[in-house]
Amino acid sequence: MSTLLEAQVLSLKEVKANYPDVSPFVILKIDVQRRGVVYTEKAIAQVDPRRHLTQVRGIFSVDGEKNTSLPVSLLLRDGTTICVAPNAPGPHTPYQVDFREGRLVLVDGEDVLEEVEFFLRPDFYDQVTRRGTPMWQVAAMVRPQRIDFNPYGNCHFWDDGKGCRYCNVTAVYRKASRESGRSLKVHPEDVFDTISEAIKQPGRFAYIVLTGGSIPGADNRFSEEVDVYIETLQALGRAFSTPRFPSQLIASAFPTDELERLYNQTGLSSYTTDLEVLDEQKFAWICPGKHERVGYREWKQRLIRAVDIFGRGNVNTGFVAGAELAKPYGFATEEDALAATLATAEELASFGVETAQTVWRPSQGSAFHSQNSPSLEFHVRLARELYGLHQRYGLRSDMDDYRRCGNHPNTDLARI
Repeated sequence: MSTLLEAQVLSLKEVKANYPDVSPFVILKIDVQRRGVVYTEKAIAQVDPRRHLTQVRGIFSVDGEKNTSLPVSLLLRDGTTICVAPNAPGPHTPYQVDFREGRLVLVDGEDVLEEVEFFLRPDFYDQVTRRGTPMWQVAAMVRPQRIDFNPYGNCHFWDDGKGCRYCNVTAVYRKASRESGRSLKVHPEDVFDTISEAIKQPGRFAYIVLTGGSIPGADNRFSEEVDVYIETLQALGRAFSTPRFPSQLIASAFPTDELERLYNQTGLSSYTTDLEVLDEQKFAWICPGKHERVGYREWKQRLIRAVDIFGRGNVNTGFVAGAELAKPYGFATEEDALAATLATAEELASFGVETAQTVWRPSQGSAFHSQNSPSLEFHVRLARELYGLHQRYGLRSDMDDYRRCGNHPNTDLARI
């Protein structure tokens, strides 16, 4: 395997045969994330909006506000979760979910590959806060046992056009605010009411995650962003009797004193700041705002210093696997991309920082919307090697494992 074009020759069946040590469910999940999925009319007819999850109001997508009935997540037979919120058509032929012989199945052409299930709607989705806000618009539920809050919907790296090129956060916010009047911030009292109702459902939730757009400020210290998360985390904390509660923040790379303020004033238990691209040169091109405001090397150092605050096993970084191959300035070959990514992942692992692989599928509204995602084999090899680092350095993936997140192939392997 040398070039992207050559690598695309291997089919799903061939990749499964070539990598018998990788779960076939994880391989299939990667390819569904990479190619996308559509629903046949027969599959849509099986959707019951009273039972199935068809609404999500996150920072990367808003679905269900116009009474649509498309499921936003799927389950495979082994419990593997696939986040499949509807997306614009991509360069690859998408998989289909169809209803055949009394069961929902995942189909590629005429080949039935696997039986699937739709995610069930959580109980709190039907409730309204004391302020009159529908709770499904306050918190998102697209992961197995994880509830997401997005306190701030816009990313200010886009104020001067320097947002991350693969990202559509600001495009989604502008579209949602224009079409449905979506507010920029989520009110903390709505957050408290929603989490108080959600945790009444036995066994449904194991983790709370917060994420939103970056607010660097004129001084690039992200103080206002930290204020937003402190306010939200304190509202969440009122629903718990312990000083700390199972929670993850996915946010900007905060200076040490701001991160200490966040840790000391809330019950937050883990911290993620996404480096996004694990190569300095590609980072500068793909994430120009992050590059100019903080810089690749400082972003890495802030990750490493966060381990001193939250502890080993409680800090990680996500990256958009495959975006580093985007044209015209990305890596020329998948081999080069793998080598660079794994070298940085190992450097971070040596300091106790875990990495979480997200499969890049170009998003409508992003600068890279017309690009091609790399091959299935690329993502499978990357997941396998990252899991090797996970074992070698004795890392934990509790905050992003298959129950709490279910969106990262390498942490899926950690349960097997």
